Amino acid sequence: MNNTLYIVIPCYNEEDALPLTSGVILEKLKTLTARGKISAESRILLVDDGSRDGTWSIIKSLTERHPEYCGVKLSGNRGTQSAIMAGLDAARRRADFTITTDADLQDDINAIDEMTEQYLSGADVVYGVRSKRETDTFFKRFTALTYYRLLNMLDCGVVYNHSDFRLLSRRAMEALSEYPERDLFIRGIVPRLGFKSAVVTYERGERSAGETKYTARSLIHLAVTGVTSLSLKPLRMIIWLGAVMLLVSVATFVSALASGAGALRFILPSVWFVGGVVTAAIGVVGEYVGRTYTEAKRRPRYHIEAVAGKAFEDGDNKAPREAEG
Repeated sequence: MNNTLYIVIPCYNEEDALPLTSGVILEKLKTLTARGKISAESRILLVDDGSRDGTWSIIKSLTERHPEYCGVKLSGNRGTQSAIMAGLDAARRRADFTITTDADLQDDINAIDEMTEQYLSGADVVYGVRSKRETDTFFKRFTALTYYRLLNMLDCGVVYNHSDFRLLSRRAMEALSEYPERDLFIRGIVPRLGFKSAVVTYERGERSAGETKYTARSLIHLAVTGVTSLSLKPLRMIIWLGAVMLLVSVATFVSALASGAGALRFILPSVWFVGGVVTAAIGVVGEYVGRTYTEAKRRPRYHIEAVAGKAFEDGDNKAPREAEG
């Protein structure tokens, strides 16, 4: 292979967006091929993450009409992170490098040109980073800023304003495949690979069609996964919190006795407060224990129900039936 690019796109209920975006992405691939930046074997890999609408039918239609398209259908909805890994697992044996992006074209497709140039200049990882968040609501901007600051405070090492728009070389993909986590937080794992990286900034646009598939629940789950999979500091903070609570309780009790106000009036509020702190601490520990339990079972990340496209026609290049590792 010679600079073969696979653009990996997770899709969940994207029957409204794909007819609009597929042509734009295909044109970008053809332009890069015509300019000699990537090989003619480059492909667009669409991963159907257990969609309930006509997404897979559209993907199959695209693969029948355009040899540049190929598709992987997961047997059920496993989440964006697992869908991305399914695409990378299928692509890493065929591609010299991959670029992951969304099906709604909110990520600037033109940034792929500069990302490719960075790869050709020697970068193994190229992060697509938003230059601003003007298309977001105030609440989303505030929560995103707070979350990134929290991750940095906990030494999680994530790239600010970077989501899943990134380029990975083949050796970066191979290294990523060695991480066995089932509950994935890829944007936190990739910086830990340690390979040469670069950053490409872009302005994020509006969705081409449809609605976002990230619910508040899924965003909270992703946020908690990011913290618990990258840092042990919350557990260590519990120890210090317990020590501080002990000192505060003793100081309050001594102060009440010294003032003659009586200790009884302080007992009930203190019990409530300490009880709340203990309950929260148990919750944090429980979150880590639960995730350890999940990882210990080593269940597959996903199962592949079907594949489509010329890229999967060779017997030696069949997509795996389930997650590796």
